[in-house]
Amino acid sequence: MEDTPQPVTSPTSDRSARPAPRAYRAVFFDLDGTLLPMDIDPFLKAYFAGIVRYMAARGFDAPAFQEGLGRGTRAMMSHAADEVNADAFWGEFFKHVDEQAADWHAICDEYYATEFGSLGADVRPSEPMVRAVHALGEKGYPLLLTTMPLFPPRAVAWRLAWAGLSPDLFARITAYDNSTAIKPQLAYYAENLAACGVAGADVLMVGNNTVEDAVITKLGADIFLVTDHLLDPVPGGFDLSIVKHGTAEQFAAWVDALPVCANPIGGVDGGVIPAAAREAVLAANAVGEETAASPAAAATPDAAGPAAAASPAAATSAAAEGVSA
Repeated sequence: MEDTPQPVTSPTSDRSARPAPRAYRAVFFDLDGTLLPMDIDPFLKAYFAGIVRYMAARGFDAPAFQEGLGRGTRAMMSHAADEVNADAFWGEFFKHVDEQAADWHAICDEYYATEFGSLGADVRPSEPMVRAVHALGEKGYPLLLTTMPLFPPRAVAWRLAWAGLSPDLFARITAYDNSTAIKPQLAYYAENLAACGVAGADVLMVGNNTVEDAVITKLGADIFLVTDHLLDPVPGGFDLSIVKHGTAEQFAAWVDALPVCANPIGGVDGGVIPAAAREAVLAANAVGEETAASPAAAATPDAAGPAAAASPAAATSAAAEGVSA
């Protein structure tokens, strides 16, 4: 995987000839910056300071814990294929802390169940996105929350709560304990396609990152980039005109115009997906570079902790005009 994302080459076909509207069988949602309108940098600073302070107050070696947290998170970003992210995290974490000093799983669970929730005290839900999610559900579209799987489930549930949404709205929610890959790796999206037994062409991805979210188009999926908190790490800027895009309000209006889901997917697997199923999806759904709307090479995230849940990329200004593509 290359370190620097490159702009996609626009299709050579006649773009004035619009394809027929897709009949989506499922909708995948990103969380941070898409459903959850939050500035990521202040959140990350508060998160890291808070969890280290929490451990220090209980008499643990704070520098060692901080080192283990950061190293463990990096391990989730670069571990061997087929290892569950949580296993990669804890395996590396215990190289830097005294494993016998505490029941670390329990103490971390306690933090995420209590103190973590206060980080969202000032976050207000995006009313248009809440409305859109409920509208999609009412129209019969199965929903998956495909958020960066570096946090434990309780932390994801808190962030959904800050967004004004219930976990019950989603058939599958990615977290560090049911994923073996991360964004923008195609294996991450292949796992989620395999989880619901659907082709990429039958899925709409809703996100805000031109690399981490748009890369799913390499598996044939459609993309709607919500531009309120757009993150664009593509050198020179991503060409929004080649994908559906718009503000949260524009997305909600677009959803209102969608028909009822005619052929929703069946059951969805909420657990770890077998490697064979993931690889079968990768083989069956790969599309040419000229078809994909994502950059030619996706950047590997670089973050010091589970907070890479959103993206390290800086936001860019979005095109003012709506849905198109």
